[in-house]
Amino acid sequence: MDHFKCENLSISFGGLKAVNNVSFRVEKNSIFSIIGPNGSGKTTIFNMISGIYKPDQGRILCESQDLVGFTPDRIARRGIARTFQNIELFSNATVMDNLLLGRHIHMQTGIFTGACLWGRRSKAAREEILNREIVERIIDFLDLQSVRDQYVANLPYGKRKLVELGRALALEPNILLLDEPSAGMNTEEKQDLNIWIKDIQIDFKVTILLIEHDMNMIMGISDRIYAMSQGEKIVEGTPREVQSHPEVIRAYLGEEHPC
Repeated sequence: MDHFKCENLSISFGGLKAVNNVSFRVEKNSIFSIIGPNGSGKTTIFNMISGIYKPDQGRILCESQDLVGFTPDRIARRGIARTFQNIELFSNATVMDNLLLGRHIHMQTGIFTGACLWGRRSKAAREEILNREIVERIIDFLDLQSVRDQYVANLPYGKRKLVELGRALALEPNILLLDEPSAGMNTEEKQDLNIWIKDIQIDFKVTILLIEHDMNMIMGISDRIYAMSQGEKIVEGTPREVQSHPEVIRAYLGEEHPC
């Protein structure tokens, strides 16, 4: 069952076609990866899906609803969360506070209103408790207990990437867009991330769209892969099919820095 698809997406910037007639379907609870060299249009596709860019043509369908023209916050409320190539966190806030900010669309009261209402049987206090319980589960899941009260600015890059992943999970998404989640991580962190992404897919029942340069990760965890170059599709298929495609081998796998 595919519950998310892009149909004939195209967008140009200054006369340059950044994405040209891209179409794909993503099955529910699967990991769908998009690969291609820098400038091939991968992040532009994510920007269109998340409402940052509006495509010149095409449709973005989530459970048959066209999301084109939706604002980013409305798309978030539709259950689509995202991480970024360049980390988008509040550096002068703690890990806990950054994760709580990921709960904003679920909050009837202000983000931190409940903090001053402990002990009262108020809606705000109950909401605060619920949101903190959800964030605590994410902290445990991503093994962030040791840094929960630290400021993000003081964390190593790999930990910041995990905090951003955690904030996206705090949204309780149905669809998660991961834009180069392993960038800046060491080998051990990447291995842990592989496990977490699979656990998110299986335990959280989340559909994952992944952009990643690490081909070992891509080939190891993807259900299907969409390879593109210069804004257009080269091939789509299983990891084995894409890995053995002559153009993919020539364009990506044979390079020192694939994808």
